Amino acid sequence: MKNIIRGIFLSLFLLVAANMNAQKQTTKNTPMKSEQKVTHFHSLLFWLDPALPPEKVKEFEQFFVGLSKLPYQKNLHYGVPAKSSPRAVLDQTFTYNCTMEFDSLEDLEAYGKMPEHLALVAKYKPYFVKMKVYDTAYIK
Repeated sequence: MKNIIRGIFLSLFLLVAANMNAQKQTTKNTPMKSEQKVTHFHSLLFWLDPALPPEKVKEFEQFFVGLSKLPYQKNLHYGVPAKSSPRAVLDQTFTYNCTMEFDSLEDLEAYGKMPEHLALVAKYKPYFVKMKVYDTAYIK
């Protein structure tokens, strides 16, 4: 009789432990919850026309100054490739990088449609031969 009771308790213990492990796995694989804070980053990479004289390259920085004055975006930063040690995964071919932070995807999309934003892009588009945009949702 004792062996039967032990067997029942052992089976119940294993069943509870398996259920707890399954709940942990489900929680770990659950997509982002709506109550989590998400911040959006808009990263721009520019390859300027190699024929631009140095003063025009410097003038291109006014593009970022103009963007920084527009609403919705915050924490605009721009710069040039760092002088990191070369490695296979490192891309230093771009001329400028700019990153902006937005509180929501709606703010990011509204910013992109603003006439002032579009006018700045049109003004400085002749300066670059290639541009890449990376939008990222960071979970806090």
